[in-house]
Amino acid sequence: MKRIFGLLTAFALIASACGGSDDGGGDAATADNPVTIDMWIAFSDDARKGFTEEKAAEFNTAHPEYNVVVQSFDSYNTVFEQAALAIDDGNPPELIHFFEAATQQALDAKDKDGNAIFASVTEAIDGRDEILGEPVVIDDVVSAATKYYTIDNQLYSMPWNTSTTTMFSNMGILEAAGISDPPDTWAEVEAACDAIMALPDAPSEGCITWPNHGWFFEQALGQAGADLANNENGRADRATEVFLNSDAALDYVQWWSDLEDAGHYVYTGTQRDWAGTASAFNAGNVAMLVYSSSDTTVLTDTGKENSVDVRSSFMPHNGDAAYAGNLIGGATIWMTSGLSTAEQDGALAFLNFFSNPKNAGDWHKLTGYIPITNAAVAQLESEGWYTESPNSLVASDQLNAAADTPASTGALLGNFVSIRDVVTLAIEDILVNDVDVTERMGSAQSEAQTLLDDYNELNG
Repeated sequence: MKRIFGLLTAFALIASACGGSDDGGGDAATADNPVTIDMWIAFSDDARKGFTEEKAAEFNTAHPEYNVVVQSFDSYNTVFEQAALAIDDGNPPELIHFFEAATQQALDAKDKDGNAIFASVTEAIDGRDEILGEPVVIDDVVSAATKYYTIDNQLYSMPWNTSTTTMFSNMGILEAAGISDPPDTWAEVEAACDAIMALPDAPSEGCITWPNHGWFFEQALGQAGADLANNENGRADRATEVFLNSDAALDYVQWWSDLEDAGHYVYTGTQRDWAGTASAFNAGNVAMLVYSSSDTTVLTDTGKENSVDVRSSFMPHNGDAAYAGNLIGGATIWMTSGLSTAEQDGALAFLNFFSNPKNAGDWHKLTGYIPITNAAVAQLESEGWYTESPNSLVASDQLNAAADTPASTGALLGNFVSIRDVVTLAIEDILVNDVDVTERMGSAQSEAQTLLDDYNELNG
């Protein structure tokens, strides 16, 4: 039976930022009395939710002594809020889907007796190469995800949907402006936009767009080899300082602001506007879109439907700084602690089945999230998938190009989501109200530091 958990401060602090069952299972799992494994995910769209439900059904058919039940929510935030409530009620699901920014909070989550809410997946697997006949694939997870989610030499959660920020270009518009390849640096973006907006039939809204979301700011820091936090981005020790107004940070925000002032960058006026920016690109109202690689498939297919050659490329970087690499985004699946042997083995077997080479490859094709294991990448290569769909390889190539440094790996940070929101609000203020970049990011720095200090006082 599951341990009864008390609501903990690590979750309570960020309930605004971020998704049980009692199966009566005991230690025996049988077809006559199957053990229920509840899995909460942050996808409610038909494609991604449907894929997860389909794989759960396949697992249940192969293992009739188990019943994996998928419950979907409309966002990572909602999953996180509901998980906090379920933990407080003492009835959380066995498997919970959390985004990468929740990693420190999940690690800090404790019950009223000081026990960890979540189990280390590496520790629970305990060196086994198969569980319930399902091959263990966690040791084959691609390097970028392994590096980000490894803490104290263990993967505490099972990486699933992993992305990065890539750029998508309407090559018809670029070629009309005399540009044969997507721009690679900020200076090249500026030059391309000058040429594109000089066209007689220039895009109606502007040259380039991306959502105002703190993740893009973090990506730019990683590209420049600059940490977001101290103690090697929170990886050598708990992060106690944030750096929102470092030279690299100010360079990126100033470039962003200058691009908008030149009439090239299009701000939709809405924070975190994924839908609005993608719609502008799909309609041909902007020529380039910096976006999550998780939508590579849909953006490419939408282009084909509209007879548009959409090409994916690396996120443009500051050509005046040595390129250190882009970071991951996306999420992992955490397993709650205090499970019976039957529950834990069923959960672990499903996690490894869920990301076996075929399933990981199919998930990648459906979405654009990178194939999460090396075996899945090899299988796709042997099938000729990347020859057929070259855009699908760009995200993996970009992550593989990153240096092995804390900056390019990404930060572990308490109150991360709230700190992201501080960045987003500051950038909106700069874009909309034309406030001074150095001054505004300085005030954002103070606000973010207070958030981190408050978190560490309760959890450090």
